[in-house]
Amino acid sequence: ACDCGRGGVFFSVARGKVAEGIDFDRHYGRCVIMIGVPFQYTLSRILRARLEYLRETFQIKESDFLSFDAVRQAAQCVGRVIRSKSDYGMMIFADKRYNRHEKRDKLPKWITSHLIDAHLNLSTDMVAHVARDFMRRMAQPFDIHAGQKSLLSKEQLMQMGAGA
Repeated sequence: ACDCGRGGVFFSVARGKVAEGIDFDRHYGRCVIMIGVPFQYTLSRILRARLEYLRETFQIKESDFLSFDAVRQAAQCVGRVIRSKSDYGMMIFADKRYNRHEKRDKLPKWITSHLIDAHLNLSTDMVAHVARDFMRRMAQPFDIHAGQKSLLSKEQLMQMGAGA
């Protein structure tokens, strides 16, 4: 469907087989909607042993580890949509818990640097409007010879490194 221009919708579960290891780059993935916070199954014996070890050895609280791990997993999942410096996509965290600083502060800098306060806690209609505008802007043809360089070649990077 994606190759013939019709698009498609793909659903997956965080921590499932598809959530890691498969890239949806270019037109195969333009948006990821993370619904909920992907916490681990806390009754697992292996997880219980790991949490006990972290608590006894490093004084790491169970809730701190579980929260960090869940946000790390969420970042891993939404990162499937952007796989190169010339790729683009939207990441929607559809859970009000991501508005809290203790969750947002655990997201990687490459995600938080693009979070806009005005785009937090939006209604469904506003998300659709923001998404439509973003996709229209990003889908415009990119002319590499237009005078503005946004991507650097390997040679340009080497020159910049030698000049520093």
